Amino acid sequence: MHIMEGFLPPFWCAVWYVIAIIVVGYGLYKIKNVVDEFPESKALLAVSGAFMFVLSSLKLPSVTGSCSHPTGNGLSAALFGPAATAVLATIVLIFQAVLLAHGGLTTLGANIVSMGIVGPLVGWIVYILLKKGGVPSKINIFLIAFIADLATYVVTAIQLGLAFPEPNTMAAITKFFVIFAPTQLPLAIAEGLLTVIIWNGLMTYRPKLLNKLGAIADKEI
Repeated sequence: MHIMEGFLPPFWCAVWYVIAIIVVGYGLYKIKNVVDEFPESKALLAVSGAFMFVLSSLKLPSVTGSCSHPTGNGLSAALFGPAATAVLATIVLIFQAVLLAHGGLTTLGANIVSMGIVGPLVGWIVYILLKKGGVPSKINIFLIAFIADLATYVVTAIQLGLAFPEPNTMAAITKFFVIFAPTQLPLAIAEGLLTVIIWNGLMTYRPKLLNKLGAIADKEI
């Protein structure tokens, strides 16, 4: 993340675009439902998007044609779910591609799939399972941020390995992930800790809204 402009073959650009369009379309529907049911969540939705934009704009260069950086997608996934996060990630990635030259428009679909869809989805699944198991949200939010970050880069490694399968697909995927790992593991830990700080503030000032959104259990209010 972000895979730069022109780096992927046209076939894979098209594949990732198709997947992204379907999920983002569903995400718009989910956001409309949330906003209609909880109008007071609009500000929180904006904060989640801003958090993702700021964190994912901080990048360290990588030799893969991509880069390593925090993703900021775990907070939105915990609050609004992975589909809504795909929409926020799309907005973030478009602005970054056009204004900051992070990523690109031809690779936008691939970057949405990694940072906006699969990464948040994996983190969200873990979050839901642990919440049902009674794990406190202050611990759980660290894990969703950490896991969503790493899952994003696993997907990016897979995307690059599929596009450039030399000497074979699995070897290529492993190579790309190994290159990412030294910088991404500490970044994922740092992102998890920062997300906990933001979460503690939300728990202090808007616990009832978090509960309405299903992000925390009744006993945590």
